[in-house]
Amino acid sequence: MTNPTKIKVLFRLRSLEMGGVPRVVLDLLRNLPKDKFDLTLMLNLYQGELRTEIPKDIRLITITKGKEDFSQNPLIQKVQLAIRRFKLAFYDKFPAVLYKLKVKDEFDIEVAPGYAEFEWVLNSPNKKSRKIGWFHTDVSYDKDQNRVMKRIELMRKFDWMIFGSAQTRQIIEDLYGVTYPKSSVIYNVINIEEAVEKSGEFEVNYEVKPVFSSVGRLHYRKGYDALMRIHKRLLNEGFVHLIAVIGGGNEMENLQNQARELAVENTFKLFDTQKNPYTYIANSDFFILPSRSESYPLIIGEAMGLGVPIISTNVGGISEMIDHEVDGYLVNFDEEEIYEAMKRFLTEPELVQKIKEGAKNARAKFNAQKIYEEVSEVFENQFKLIK
Repeated sequence: MTNPTKIKVLFRLRSLEMGGVPRVVLDLLRNLPKDKFDLTLMLNLYQGELRTEIPKDIRLITITKGKEDFSQNPLIQKVQLAIRRFKLAFYDKFPAVLYKLKVKDEFDIEVAPGYAEFEWVLNSPNKKSRKIGWFHTDVSYDKDQNRVMKRIELMRKFDWMIFGSAQTRQIIEDLYGVTYPKSSVIYNVINIEEAVEKSGEFEVNYEVKPVFSSVGRLHYRKGYDALMRIHKRLLNEGFVHLIAVIGGGNEMENLQNQARELAVENTFKLFDTQKNPYTYIANSDFFILPSRSESYPLIIGEAMGLGVPIISTNVGGISEMIDHEVDGYLVNFDEEEIYEAMKRFLTEPELVQKIKEGAKNARAKFNAQKIYEEVSEVFENQFKLIK
């Protein structure tokens, strides 16, 4: 008996810089059943800390080089950047040329894993393929109504939408009255085994104890400016501790300046982007996520799997991940509430121990195999609809 034809799936991504969406895509490329799917990854930029993580058995298509491959000569680098911008703009305007030169094959399914890729997939010249979009963003935080409405309208054009949490889909209906009957909620895979394995790769010795670790891009919506003010207040009241933030981004300089102004450079540590943040988490006493906005952050499940007690703001889909005072501690994005939660962790060891015990169920709670099956089912159902 011969095997049925594999379903040809194309994932499109801007790049492989450290972040939730690229990590989700790489995990799916590693773990979706290869007997069912022929998987291809297409990158606009062959760029980012995660580009060495591409599975060897996955076909890779790249449009242009990443910054890692540019000349160190500033003048030559400017020329390379200009050529890159022109090439990307040209292919955006003429996707048929891009597909003829780079893609060549016809795919059954094309996937936009995040809003950055929506228009690339929707503008594909391959009219027969089923277009699947993925959305991970809490639109209530975005004050740019034109941008929000554009994304909402683009999502309506996909053959199927996957939302990264129930809240992500529900908030669009609540605020804008838009529903997506051709959609499903599928949580991002949280690979606890990988986090545990990597957590012992090297030593991290913090100079001050206890330690609150945090992982996230340095963006205003992540709330690290507020966390630093709370940190200073706790220090002033005699609660000795250290904050370790792993992540890079455009708020780095602002946070460094704020740390100098508050005189907390030695206790509010900014470690920049790290390919392996898990050792930093595993060697900390607590984990804190002070975000103003989130969707379904992988790092919550990973920290839980590492057995580190969590404080998190109750935003986006986080309440779908944490049971309050069972396997984590939820607060509103409010400096007073975050302060009180941190003080409780610093002064109530019985509460911390209770949460550590609850976190032992993380592997059962975040069932990766169930998610691979849900994604596979969506792809297979869409494939059946190809005429």
